[in-house]
Amino acid sequence: MTGGLISALTPLSFLERSAIVYAESPAVVYGERTWTYREFADEVARRARALRGAGVRPGDRVAYLMPNVPEMLVAHYAVPLAGAVLVAVNTRLAAAEARAILDHSGATLLVVDAAFSSTVAPLVGSLATVRTIVEVADPLGPPTTDGVPGAVAFADLPVNGTGELVWSVEDEHTAISINYTSGTTGRPKGVVYTHRGAYLNALGGMHHSDHDAGSVYLWTLPMFHCNGWCTPWALVAAGGTQVCLREVRGDAVWGLIKRHGVTHLNGAPTVLTTILQSAAGHALGRELVVTTAGAPPSPTVILGMEDMGFRIVHVYGLTETYGPYTINEHQRSWESLPPERRAVLTARQGVGMVQVDRVRVVDRELKDVPADGVTMGEVVMRGNTVMKEYFRDPEATAEAFAGGWFHSGDLGVLHPDGYVELRDRAKDVIISGGENISTIEVEHAVAAHPDVLEVAVLGVPDERWGERPKAFVVPRPGRLPTEGELIAHVREHLAHYKAPREVEIVDELPKTSTGKVQKYELREREWSGETTRIRG
Repeated sequence: MTGGLISALTPLSFLERSAIVYAESPAVVYGERTWTYREFADEVARRARALRGAGVRPGDRVAYLMPNVPEMLVAHYAVPLAGAVLVAVNTRLAAAEARAILDHSGATLLVVDAAFSSTVAPLVGSLATVRTIVEVADPLGPPTTDGVPGAVAFADLPVNGTGELVWSVEDEHTAISINYTSGTTGRPKGVVYTHRGAYLNALGGMHHSDHDAGSVYLWTLPMFHCNGWCTPWALVAAGGTQVCLREVRGDAVWGLIKRHGVTHLNGAPTVLTTILQSAAGHALGRELVVTTAGAPPSPTVILGMEDMGFRIVHVYGLTETYGPYTINEHQRSWESLPPERRAVLTARQGVGMVQVDRVRVVDRELKDVPADGVTMGEVVMRGNTVMKEYFRDPEATAEAFAGGWFHSGDLGVLHPDGYVELRDRAKDVIISGGENISTIEVEHAVAAHPDVLEVAVLGVPDERWGERPKAFVVPRPGRLPTEGELIAHVREHLAHYKAPREVEIVDELPKTSTGKVQKYELREREWSGETTRIRG
């Protein structure tokens, strides 16, 4: 209780309610199996008791390395029900990157899908705090041979049947999850989400994406990304159905849309492109809501999706804002405009969602810039769905909240109608297919090659992913590394999606008089003739 008769806010209450109100309604679908809300809540309770039996205590961090399968949905309730904090790890990370997150978070237990055992196996015996590794075999997953040494199954854990499972919390400001983002430094930062923030952002998403008990949501957005924009909690609050999908492929998406009557899905514009380009694509003959972020969807993509029957809901946010913070709120007056003009308006980042404070565009003194659609400033936010802090990083937290507002690092303009539109990034983060890639992190990996003297990495246009990393390399005298050698070298140290797909050998890098590389010169050359793609 927070005082008097006021209950603390927590997403746990959503499942407690829906297990009663929608007891026999479908909650989760995967392959041939369907769990009702009653069955889903029972599975969550069993898993929470298993976590307690494994020694998980209130406040402990429990990490999950898992794709969009039912076990990951269960984790979003079972971990906080056990009093712990969920750390969802990006399944695309290399072993060393996963280690950094596990060690920094202080995770005491790790749950891994068998398909990712090769990521975890090299870490066994060297993790700082992980005491138990649970390996989960998925019958619908790819065949696996070598498991994680010393790992156990959930069935092997002692079940702690003592103590009541309480679907509430005493303090809504305690952590429910930690999501890691590399930012611009390459060093992972743990973004702390609270029970209150997750509760409110879930309700905001439920409202703006029009979820109700008839919603059938397809998991095309990774749950490890901002806890799937809090959608695991939003759909349960609405009493809707969640259809799990291990891997996003165009044919699989279209097959599940038809089989289950999917009404909603989320994802970066890459997902939209995958749907559009699939040979299985066709006109739906009904409306299907697609909520998208990660980069502004191009007018071409928007029009193509609309022609098929999809309705685009464009949102913008960061890991630090629980995912979506603004929405391009559709105006009825736009419906009479030419499709191309309407698509341009829809591509803007928009206004604050219903559960947040007003989004602002400010100058260096934190004063609002004129709403003229021309004057650029930094996008700043604050409110219930801005992170509590960076975990164990007070200096970065203080910097991010300078002046009492969260600084996004994104530059934009404010239009006369109050809608925000991004124009550039203060950060050098590359956003490829909705995934953030730190240029500094990639540069360090390239520079580690013995034949490299200097390197600059930036995002260049990519038709499918929006942008991708490209490296400009000055070799050491007398050395001439090949493109293939350098790419392979980076892939040994980082996740493959972070490695540049193109390396250009140059005699020198453009620099200022003080020796700072002028990336904008390289960027202007690479993006000439292109419309700059920016975070959405």
